[in-house]
Amino acid sequence: MIYLQLFLSFLKIGLFGFGGGLAILSLIQHEVETYGWMTQEQFVDIVAVSQSTPGPIGINSATYVGYTAMVNAGYAPAWGVLGSLLSTFAVVLPSFALMLFISKFLMKHRSNPSVEHVFSGLRPAVVGLIAAATLLLMNSENFSSMSENPWRFCLSVMLFVFAFIAQKVYRLGAILIILLCGTAGIILGL
Repeated sequence: MIYLQLFLSFLKIGLFGFGGGLAILSLIQHEVETYGWMTQEQFVDIVAVSQSTPGPIGINSATYVGYTAMVNAGYAPAWGVLGSLLSTFAVVLPSFALMLFISKFLMKHRSNPSVEHVFSGLRPAVVGLIAAATLLLMNSENFSSMSENPWRFCLSVMLFVFAFIAQKVYRLGAILIILLCGTAGIILGL
């Protein structure tokens, strides 16, 4: 039963998740909460690992969620590997099929005004999904709270601001920013 849930959930995410990996994080979180596959803390950890491992974050997240959901359901780790493969396949399948079937059509009709209007209409939805992913990560697991741990909250906000400025103003690479923030977090005890 869980295999069918994983496959259908990630197939749906693959079908309707426009805008890339960060944009589909909120869709993945919704499915995780709907089926109770893992705790919020486990999901935040999965997002962090997915961002820092090579490859697209959406595919990495699907892989980790598939594995964790199976192991949390009481299956052996070997079955968790099957769950991760199934989730990864399901999230990639719609994009793969779509690219196979419409790549020639799109290239032929790319300058058609109707096609341009469709893509113009999708842009606000992508921005909304990315904003939802950002808000998803701005929670007490990542930032703590002023009432719970003011030191950790202030340091987390400062690291967030540093990372934002380092990327937007100074154009530092993502890997360097991750390493700097990770080192600061270790040194400062986050």
